[in-house]
Amino acid sequence: MRDLGGLPTSDGGRTASARLIRSDNLQDLTDDDVTRLVDELGVTDIVDLRTDQEVHVEGPGPLRRVASLTHHHHSLIEELPPSDSARTVGQRALLTPDEGQRPSLDGEFWAKHYLGYLARRPDSVAAALSVIARAEGATVVHCAAGKDRTGTVVAMALDVAGVPREEIVADYVLTAERIDAIIARLMPRPTYGAALAKQEVGDQLPRAESIEAILDAVHEGWGGAAGWLLHRGWTQPDVARLRARLTEPAPR
Repeated sequence: MRDLGGLPTSDGGRTASARLIRSDNLQDLTDDDVTRLVDELGVTDIVDLRTDQEVHVEGPGPLRRVASLTHHHHSLIEELPPSDSARTVGQRALLTPDEGQRPSLDGEFWAKHYLGYLARRPDSVAAALSVIARAEGATVVHCAAGKDRTGTVVAMALDVAGVPREEIVADYVLTAERIDAIIARLMPRPTYGAALAKQEVGDQLPRAESIEAILDAVHEGWGGAAGWLLHRGWTQPDVARLRARLTEPAPR
């Protein structure tokens, strides 16, 4: 979990602290973690990018007990029939190859899936960004590993905020420093353990070219994430609200 405040913006400003926090699975938060998030960082909203099945199998996490928080569920993956097993749910969430298949889980593989989030679930991406724009306090955006679905939404948000491309990419690959710990936390979970057992740690390693594919797509197609949102029905004031929410003005 990390606060995305302090990143430079193209106009000489910075992203504001305690506005957008990215995270992996929230099931293992301690009471002290919850207190820090709510009382110290002022978190008011949680954006959960997991599927209905992941939410059901994992069960309610510690933050569900906090009455002051508003939870928003915007899955970036198409839902499966309710009868599917936890193993199948985890395989789809972590993009585990089917039995007998072993494609290279490289940057190109992940880039294809990230672009699929925009193509197949644009409503969820836009809704997640709307929560960030309208939250009274800080918003936590999370999925399972906090890398793919979360990384896509965060990259879009930072692009709207005017964070330079190289800084967005640097934030995305920063998760590599914690990927071993993230996988260690997910392995005992009922949804993800079996899927991760079929992969190597390197399969989940964030690579720059994966998130660059998202940035390339929105800039080539719509002039940036802001243009993509305008194409999805946002207004200029909507975009300005998100940008203002995420940034601090440049010093005079």
